[in-house]
Amino acid sequence: MTRKIAILGATGSIGKSTLDLVERSPERFEVTAVTAATNVETLAQIARRTGAELAVIADASKLQQLQDLLQGTDCRAAAGSEGMIEAAAGEAELVIAAIVGCAGLRPTMAAVEAGRTVALANKEALVTAGELMTNAAKANGATLLPIDSEHNAIFQCLVGSRDEDVSRIILTASGGPFRTATAEAMGAATPAQAVAHPNWSMGAKISVDSATLMNKGLELIEAHYLFGLPSNRLNILIHPQSVIHSMVEYVDGSVLAQLGSPDMRIPIAYALAWPERMQTPAQRLDLAAISRLDFEEPDMTRFPALRLARQALEAGGSAPIVLNAANEVAVARFLSGEIRFPDIVGAVAEALSRSRHDHPQSIDEVLQIDRATRAEVEDYVKAGAC
Repeated sequence: MTRKIAILGATGSIGKSTLDLVERSPERFEVTAVTAATNVETLAQIARRTGAELAVIADASKLQQLQDLLQGTDCRAAAGSEGMIEAAAGEAELVIAAIVGCAGLRPTMAAVEAGRTVALANKEALVTAGELMTNAAKANGATLLPIDSEHNAIFQCLVGSRDEDVSRIILTASGGPFRTATAEAMGAATPAQAVAHPNWSMGAKISVDSATLMNKGLELIEAHYLFGLPSNRLNILIHPQSVIHSMVEYVDGSVLAQLGSPDMRIPIAYALAWPERMQTPAQRLDLAAISRLDFEEPDMTRFPALRLARQALEAGGSAPIVLNAANEVAVARFLSGEIRFPDIVGAVAEALSRSRHDHPQSIDEVLQIDRATRAEVEDYVKAGAC
């Protein structure tokens, strides 16, 4: 039988990698719905190519254009928040949640509340609404599958284990483009340098997060909600080769690691085929050619984002929301040349210092805190306060 899937964020890098795998195994998958934020032309092409029944563009002003591009097909066009929620909570068994940022919160929650299997590529879902999302999953019988390479690795290493057997989780980090850079060099870093990741091909925002190591801090928070371990049992280790994607240490001293080429199609395939596996075109590991695997502790002085993320996790409540929102604003301002690279973490620290750490009770409240934080950060970035 074919598995019906919906791809939220079909035109992004995760969406494209998912489509590459799905279209290699058309007998296994049926794409029922695809969505995009603004890229209406590519969305229409994907809908035509896959035979999707529903295509949704988040930008409602582009609905007519999408309808025109889909003329002559059986694919229905929709737009805006309602359309995104319809795509998420529709007939698909598996929902690929790959919408960037908090824009993905409502559709992801809709899929969870519909009891779907949700493959999470959107960090913000658990970073900003982790308790709400995991409680909803339990209440509605939904399954959360991680697509992030690190969390997917942990998920694989935990197969068949009991919670009480796990001692700690070790998230690995490449160290990004500035792993060996001096503080002075990082202070003068340009956006082009920050997005030049040594191992992975990613979008600009996540590449900058990798350069500050904020990406790993967000993953720390995400791991807490996915796997239920407290902060003191979640560790980060720098591993420049990006061959070991993460590890799990057990109470008997055994450490299980998941290895693979730095190709996002591997964790995506695991989610697509779960609980089975499927073929991928990813390059196979040649450990003899790699010859060595290096590890080092993260430098908290040069990469204070890790400390801030752990503080936000331990503070709980709205702190992770503030951390994420402030970081998104600051990264955007850095990429536009308005602030320096170190100012990214400075803006996040300032936002956390002003936060009341409320406990949101709904996605609406999460989004209110997110909006308020963004407005505050925009203000003091413009004022040069970070």
